[in-house]
Amino acid sequence: MSRAVQIDQHGGPEQMKIVDVQVGEPGPGQIRIRHKAVGLNFIDVYQRTGLYQLPMPVRLGMEGSGIIEAVGPGVTHLKVGDRAAYASHPPGSYCEVRVMPATTVCKLPDAIDFDTGAAMMLKGLTAEYLLKRTLPQGGLKAGDHVLFHAAAGGVGLIATQWAKVLGLQLIGTAGSDAKCQLAREMGAAHVINYAKEDFLARVKEITGGKGVKVVYDSVGKDTWDKSLDCLQPFGLMASFGNASGPVPPFAPGILGAKGSLYVTRQTLFTHMATRESTQAMADDLFDVVASGKVKIRIDQRYPLEQVQQAHRDLEARKTTGCTILTL
Repeated sequence: MSRAVQIDQHGGPEQMKIVDVQVGEPGPGQIRIRHKAVGLNFIDVYQRTGLYQLPMPVRLGMEGSGIIEAVGPGVTHLKVGDRAAYASHPPGSYCEVRVMPATTVCKLPDAIDFDTGAAMMLKGLTAEYLLKRTLPQGGLKAGDHVLFHAAAGGVGLIATQWAKVLGLQLIGTAGSDAKCQLAREMGAAHVINYAKEDFLARVKEITGGKGVKVVYDSVGKDTWDKSLDCLQPFGLMASFGNASGPVPPFAPGILGAKGSLYVTRQTLFTHMATRESTQAMADDLFDVVASGKVKIRIDQRYPLEQVQQAHRDLEARKTTGCTILTL
């Protein structure tokens, strides 16, 4: 048996209940993992509220770390006793033990502890695909300006540090002076408090009127229009979240008028569709974290029993860095 967080209908944090579930043996291509820690992410909120629709009932959670307890037929990259971490569909990591597909489960290097492994997989792999695989025409090179919204969040703080490693001039936005200071400390070349400043005007000032090559935006509705105006001609608008709500429909013709812009809406799990691509991305993340060049900040820890409060704090934007649930 395992304790697991489940919802029976979409709604607020109060819909999440801890239930006892039966955990069986892994089938072909599956593993059973006993969690040491579980990561919390905004996609969990989207699934809980129904912005991302899933058939009920749903067990929430997209990343975790722990010990492999059993391995099903056909799984060759993991064995019983391995330390492991993952970001994965289907959801279900808010639990003590689970059976799940092995494709996106990776052996965790000894240099990385379980809390860090649980905190960094979904957010770190997202930063990896954004900075390494979601690129404007001609790519990015050292010295290029990029705009990254929510730079003090879980993905943002990893991306801010990684961008510095790559030599990029990252302009980070956040909603408070404290969050801006945190982003600056973690390597942002420039920071903008969008609660006080017009981020479009500041981006134009910072770039000498040129704009940026790419905007990485997980905020959505509130930042969309001005973000397009921050771009250089042929620039890329990379949307990867909806923290303020989904972007309203728009006429494609405005992209031409604003400088022949590109728009993309990517998902992590498209990039992680194969075992090979998953491992390559994870190796990239493990290397940069183990080297100390990117540090994973875990600023909030909640026991599993306080999952409702964890979601309330995440939605109220009271959190910085990464958040984990402890078991």
